[in-house]
Amino acid sequence: MIALLVAGGISMIFTLFLTPLFAKAFRRLNLGQFFRADTPTAHVMKRGTPSMGGIVFISAAIIGYFVGHLVGQDSVSGSGMLVLAMMAGLGLIGFIDDFLKVKRQNSLGLAGWYKILGTVIVTIAFAVVALTYRDANGRSPASTAMSFVRDLNLNFVVLFGGTAGIIVFVVWVTLITTAVSNAVNLTDGLDGLAAGASIFAIGSYIFIGFWQSIQSCVLPTIPNANQNACYNVSRPLDLAVVAASIVGALIGFLWWNTSPAQITMGDTGSFGLGGALAALAILSRTELLLVIIGGLFLVITGQVVVQRVYFKATHGKRIWRASPLHHHFEMKGWAEITIVVRFWVISGLFVAFGVGIFYLEWVTRLR
Repeated sequence: MIALLVAGGISMIFTLFLTPLFAKAFRRLNLGQFFRADTPTAHVMKRGTPSMGGIVFISAAIIGYFVGHLVGQDSVSGSGMLVLAMMAGLGLIGFIDDFLKVKRQNSLGLAGWYKILGTVIVTIAFAVVALTYRDANGRSPASTAMSFVRDLNLNFVVLFGGTAGIIVFVVWVTLITTAVSNAVNLTDGLDGLAAGASIFAIGSYIFIGFWQSIQSCVLPTIPNANQNACYNVSRPLDLAVVAASIVGALIGFLWWNTSPAQITMGDTGSFGLGGALAALAILSRTELLLVIIGGLFLVITGQVVVQRVYFKATHGKRIWRASPLHHHFEMKGWAEITIVVRFWVISGLFVAFGVGIFYLEWVTRLR
């Protein structure tokens, strides 16, 4: 618990006080953001705002995590390190994309196929380590079973055999990671929107990880009556610690990222957050529950897909005025801060519903 509190506090202090220094440095280096021609005209005023802010909170989260363990005198875990590695790995892909935009002086960064290739490489490394590493209790951070609130009776190795099952698992993890990272990236279109929504979504894993830790199947204090409801998750408390470090970093960053933003997270931040969120879901065995917890990201991504399909099918017609969805409301005249706050509320409701399902499932198993 000490590690959790210290990790969140240190990462928040880091971003709260050091983000302005990073913003000034990025501005001197002309690391400003660019916008596509089809974005609302109000965004032209934001051109040149320091980007790549993801560097700040990714660094803060990593520092907060290790300082938290140092102060709490607790050992780091493979699960926690895997989440940080996934966040840093996808953050690096986003950084390359941001850097190319600055270098080319336009909004065209890394080609889509290269982003996918980079994501696949990072994900394969993540999946292999998550399956082969063993904690002190002999458990691997990930399992080859599909999960909702816990592992389901749908194990890829059982269905397809050893090698084929592991390959299918890697493909499954890659699909989750690619979908979530791109969903967060699409949501990052207004000041503070993606950061606030990510605080809610990733914050839910503080509760989930903590609850799984006090209801872990390896604890001798678990009553016999609770054996059916306990969790076989590797180091769930450490997942809560890493989630707290990310949330703390985002809270401090959001202070400077709200409208009018003094710095934006860029693809560095959005891809990094997507990677962290996907990793937390996979390692906590709540993959399908993420559809609810990340409901806002799903809605925004779904709207983009429907808009593009309809646009191509009808040769230029649109259902909404713009996509992603937040730009549609901008076109309708809504104030930016109004859209952001209302989307935060929606995100919070999705998260509350998802966490409620998580807890209700546990209660149901006790009966």
